[in-house]
Amino acid sequence: MSNITERLDQLKKFIQEDDFLKGRGLSNEVNIRMFCYNPKEEMAVRYFTDHLNNDELACNVQVIDLYETFLSICEDKRILNRIPQLEKKRGKEFLEKQFEKSCDATVFAKKIVDIFDDNNDLLLITGGGKVFPFMRVHALLNTLQEDFNKKPIVVLYPGTFDGHYVKLFNQLKSNEYYRAFNII
Repeated sequence: MSNITERLDQLKKFIQEDDFLKGRGLSNEVNIRMFCYNPKEEMAVRYFTDHLNNDELACNVQVIDLYETFLSICEDKRILNRIPQLEKKRGKEFLEKQFEKSCDATVFAKKIVDIFDDNNDLLLITGGGKVFPFMRVHALLNTLQEDFNKKPIVVLYPGTFDGHYVKLFNQLKSNEYYRAFNII
């Protein structure tokens, strides 16, 4: 099934299934799923998440965009307004190194845990491509899996996952991550 609209419709059905929500059939593995797509289909995926309405679903989904999370972290650290000035003065490479230190997977995971409403049935993560290169999805999932061992996580990922490695944009160096399962 290569049509992104059909795949997203299948995803919408799948995330409402009781077996998925309860993590049945995973042999005690964490309930983390990857929905990989061609990066060229990003706008269709964004449209899907923007129009995912909990009122029409049999479950409650909380969508967390990693870029919005990043902006919120920067606001918390009171650096958001200074970023353009710092980039102009110190350069893009300096900023990337600062973000890698101050906005690592632990900081992102803590922020996500803080904003996640436990009344929701699952966490849907988007924006993995928008926070590259200073945040990597595999590192975030490694950190999140302890806090979300009772709630499923679905990552909408612009790239590929072969069961062992994630490859952002289908081009960048693969990073090992073996705890997730492909979905649809």
